[in-house]
Amino acid sequence: MDEVLSQNEIDALLSAISSGEMDADELKKEEEEKKIRVYDFKRALRFSKDQIRSISRIHENYARMLTTFFATQLRSYVNISVTSVDQVPYEEFIRSIPKKTILNLYGMEPLDGNLIMEINPNIAYALLDRLLGGKGSTITKDGNLTEIEKTLFMQMFEKAEDALRDAWSSVVEIEPVLEEFEENPQFMQKIAPNETVVVVSLTTVIGETTGMINICIPHVILEPIIPKLSVHYWMQSNSNKDEQAYGKMQQNLKRTEVELKAILGATTISIHDFLNFQQGDIISLDQPIDAPLLLSIYDQPKFFAQPGKFKNKMSVQILEEIKGVNEDDE
Repeated sequence: MDEVLSQNEIDALLSAISSGEMDADELKKEEEEKKIRVYDFKRALRFSKDQIRSISRIHENYARMLTTFFATQLRSYVNISVTSVDQVPYEEFIRSIPKKTILNLYGMEPLDGNLIMEINPNIAYALLDRLLGGKGSTITKDGNLTEIEKTLFMQMFEKAEDALRDAWSSVVEIEPVLEEFEENPQFMQKIAPNETVVVVSLTTVIGETTGMINICIPHVILEPIIPKLSVHYWMQSNSNKDEQAYGKMQQNLKRTEVELKAILGATTISIHDFLNFQQGDIISLDQPIDAPLLLSIYDQPKFFAQPGKFKNKMSVQILEEIKGVNEDDE
């Protein structure tokens, strides 16, 4: 249901019908009339909710990696989290960001097109202040960045390419490369204005400064991997990973060394007899000569076995497994 009525609204509706203010037949007729929903072709949705959730999952992982990376580089408190994932026309994305901002253009080989990362001035200048030895405060800067400041930014986000590569590796192997660095969004005319893009907004906190990092992903990048953005693919992928992990664990377990003991027999004697043992004395065991031996693994009975020789060495041959000995422990 699109809307759930409260109890007061239900009572008011019933009262209106009872008093004749509202006709039940008219309500039924309105309900049966075909409803028309306005569709804006400029904002054509090209990705399903399922695919958007997958993109969100990728960038939640990316946000965690970026948090760790920035915290290590800046030696400051950093927290980055996914706020929203929307699909909008590229023109709308460009209009929504400040006229003066930081834009990184990443190549995403072997995928076509470029990924655009926009760093809000609040965060960009706090990051710059921290890189230059400050406390990470937001600074007011009217002019363009100097060459030194541009170089510092580019070096920082080139190092962050590994986080982007690792986050996308769950879907496709990419080699991100920072190709361009720009301050004016109007110069970023890489995509048609009405082209659908996915915009991932990351809320970013550096020290006491809060701002946004927006990642713009054109449809041309995502088109080849759309089948991999489904829940079925993720479940199948996770299943394959589980099978690989199980196989590796199984191989490691096969190489694990364990302690085996073949118990020839046991008996009970007194302390007096034990203290008076002499060479040549015979100890009578409780084990009949024709009964199988007990083979234990770390003192836990596991098999019945019979003694013998193999290549001139004392050996035992396993006869059968002991069932149900450790069921209570399990």
